[in-house]
Amino acid sequence: MHTIKQQQGFTLITLIILLMVIGFFGLLILKIGPIYMNHSKILNSFEALEQTDDIENETTHRIRNIIDGRFNINYVEHVKVRDIQILNRPNYLKLVVDYEVVEPIVGNLSVLVEFYEEVVIESGADN
Repeated sequence: MHTIKQQQGFTLITLIILLMVIGFFGLLILKIGPIYMNHSKILNSFEALEQTDDIENETTHRIRNIIDGRFNINYVEHVKVRDIQILNRPNYLKLVVDYEVVEPIVGNLSVLVEFYEEVVIESGADN
């Protein structure tokens, strides 16, 4: 008697579907990665601003100029200095950036990434 051998392995359709899923997630990573890299540049600019001596006592206009210079050096995209909310009081500085980035993926499919960061700098406080 002959026994029927079970087939093992991937079928062509399974392989195509698997490659499509891997390709989709690869494309997603290639589209989203630069958005997060850009956001890390914004965070680095804020961290550098925290290290600036007596920054909490500077004028709002001067703070915007410093941030603009750091954004230009770091090639920051998607956020302009005017998008940053600055609360400036004597010995106290609060920076808030709240923005979203919509990146088209394929056709009418897009990804939305939202960011909110808040930095508080006070005199005499360890930050």
